[in-house]
Amino acid sequence: MMYRIKRLSVIFITVFLAVSCGYPPTEKPSDSNTDKTSGELIIFHAGSLSVPFKSIIEAFNKDEPGIKVLTEAAGSVECARKISELNKPCDIFASSDIEVIDNNLIPVHAKWSLKFAANEMVIAFNEKSRRQQEINKDNWYRILTEKDVAYGRADPNADPCGYRSIFTLLLSEKYYGNKGLAEELIKKDTKHIRPKEVDLLALLESHTLDYIFIYRSVAEQHQLKYITLPDEVNLKKPEMDSLYHTVHVEVMGQKPGEKKTINGSAIVYGLTIPENAPHKSNALLFLEFLLDASKGMIIMEKNGQTSLVPTETPYYNELPERIKPYALMPPNEK
Repeated sequence: MMYRIKRLSVIFITVFLAVSCGYPPTEKPSDSNTDKTSGELIIFHAGSLSVPFKSIIEAFNKDEPGIKVLTEAAGSVECARKISELNKPCDIFASSDIEVIDNNLIPVHAKWSLKFAANEMVIAFNEKSRRQQEINKDNWYRILTEKDVAYGRADPNADPCGYRSIFTLLLSEKYYGNKGLAEELIKKDTKHIRPKEVDLLALLESHTLDYIFIYRSVAEQHQLKYITLPDEVNLKKPEMDSLYHTVHVEVMGQKPGEKKTINGSAIVYGLTIPENAPHKSNALLFLEFLLDASKGMIIMEKNGQTSLVPTETPYYNELPERIKPYALMPPNEK
């Protein structure tokens, strides 16, 4: 009799503990309900996205506090190389040039890309910059050629802002009718070239540089003075791509000694989830937040980066179903 009482007591305690833990004694706890709200999220992004993405991630973590977001900022070309050549794990790649994704990652390392923001090129400076009281959109190129004035730009081999700075110079030569202008400025101040455009900010702050070619959004985020450039020069208007396409630059290819040509085009930011993404469910959660007009994209707009959501993509059929609401199918596929 005592044995039976002890046995019943053991069974009762076992059942009680199992129920108090929230699952039947025959089942194990499942991670399936926490996959999307815990773990990590690895984002590679362009340097020009550092400020808005910091705010977006903070807002996202209020909704999803269990997800640890790890970010790595670099020139977009360099980010793509980390994925394609170094096989570094990445859940989301946000590039300042969508063509970096299209030309370097698709179709092997990614299956789709999506446009999400726009920008424009400006020339930024501060109150200590030489000739800053005289410079304007009509004389800037003459001031930048002066020997006592130093300017900086990003590396075209690592960062889209680098080759876009050269596009701006080439288009300016045509617009202002100043033959040889681009070559003169491309050869000048090469010691100040940096891997990404945000690296130039410290040189401007320390007065090593007087002027920098940079995105308007970055100039505004850092409260810099800047001069705007004509639409024929600033790479702002997609409808002017036929003009922008008339200039090109050669950059380093994927193989040693290899060169590839990049044609001018309007500034369009793009993103993707790489094929090697280790946390795809978390990536989808973040992109749904980022692309929402009342959440992530309103933060992008406040930081000077115009929303392009929704927009057409030739990769519509390859998009994850949860991302399709933020895209448009091309007319020829409807």
